[in-house]
Amino acid sequence: MPEEFFVPKLGQTVEEVTFVTWLVEDGEKVSQGQGVMEVETDKAVFPVEANAKGYIHLGPFKAGDVIPVLTVVAIIGKQDDKFEVKGAAPAVVEVDSAPEQQTTSVVTPEAKSAVTGESGRVFVSPRARKLADETSVDVAQVTPTGYAGVRVTERDVRDFLNQLPKATPVAQRMAADVGVDLRGVVGSGPGGRIVKQDITRAAQPSVPATPLPVADVVERLPLKGVRGIIAERMGTSVHTTARVTLLMEVDATEFVAARERIKSKVSEEWGFAPSYNDLLAKIVAAALRRFPYMNARLAPDAVELLGHVNIGMAVETDRGLLVPVIRDADQKGLREFGEDFRRLVDSARAGRSMPDDLSGGTFTITNLGMYDVDAFTPVINLPEAAILGVGRIAPKVVPRGTEIVVRQMWTLCLVFDHRLVDGAPAARFLQMIKALVEDPALFIVYM
Repeated sequence: MPEEFFVPKLGQTVEEVTFVTWLVEDGEKVSQGQGVMEVETDKAVFPVEANAKGYIHLGPFKAGDVIPVLTVVAIIGKQDDKFEVKGAAPAVVEVDSAPEQQTTSVVTPEAKSAVTGESGRVFVSPRARKLADETSVDVAQVTPTGYAGVRVTERDVRDFLNQLPKATPVAQRMAADVGVDLRGVVGSGPGGRIVKQDITRAAQPSVPATPLPVADVVERLPLKGVRGIIAERMGTSVHTTARVTLLMEVDATEFVAARERIKSKVSEEWGFAPSYNDLLAKIVAAALRRFPYMNARLAPDAVELLGHVNIGMAVETDRGLLVPVIRDADQKGLREFGEDFRRLVDSARAGRSMPDDLSGGTFTITNLGMYDVDAFTPVINLPEAAILGVGRIAPKVVPRGTEIVVRQMWTLCLVFDHRLVDGAPAARFLQMIKALVEDPALFIVYM
């Protein structure tokens, strides 16, 4: 009997992958553990290894196909074995794109539940259906991202719940009756709550969008893959959060000196030089533990304080911005944190991150200081409550007591969601980070 080769389960939230390429030829002899195909999740491309040795016979999959996890995509056995689709033949669904760019995706019998949404007939995964039933969500209103946009996944339902604004019962019923999406309505009631009048205004015919002016377009870069995900998520963050930015200038002279001392002591033993990012992340983790309201997320009906401090560190890669997550950052020593961070960065830049490496963050740090940026206002990485933007450390002439001296100054920008946190509590959190940067010896008190 040939061995079935299937797409493995890749993390807790991944229900499907996009097929990238085969790394072997049909009928080729393979060894167990040999990479035989590449697949892509939201932000990671990595190989899948053979689970047996023998001759591999490939299924009818090609680049761009969206495949559920645990789908059998090939068999490994004897040279004269042949791959056959078991049960009903999978249907082929065309992706909604220009004719010259059309691709196909395989929809397996697993997605038997279906509804009719704005874009036509779409399928609903069992886990998505269960969550929708538990939370009274009409899945026809959920934007599907699975199977090239024709299948609602559990994550789609959760994203829908996270984006729902507050509305009065009358406004909710009215919106359902007239077909208005609450996510696109700006509330005028107390606390931004959507009221009846807002639905009335939203139901009025809209003015057609102004067409793009004629221009000499030299290249079109499709909004797909990582770029498409970044565009969607950053747009959602900007339009759904009540963003406030706090800028604070910090005297990092002692911080820079402390880092130099640590680097000279441990670099040879550890195999790497601790960076400003490593030290700042440990300070931020301590501050998050001290001020748990910053280590939070917004649920549909509550602000949820989180038990683990998982620091996301934004990293530039050839495929776009990725955010590897160092879990339990407040529990790790500087060396362990630095080792985890470097391992995750190497994987991200090589396109080999696992889905769990890029999810589960509770707070994000993004640093543009190496590009001579002094200050900037980053976009919150939903569903987190805040993000810290870090500029460059630069010498400045500043007053110090009765003297004018040159100090190493640093601008930190805290962007937070005012729906979860008020200005004064957020300022106290940033003040603690400032205090620990300016006097690193104080960090011993909060370890």
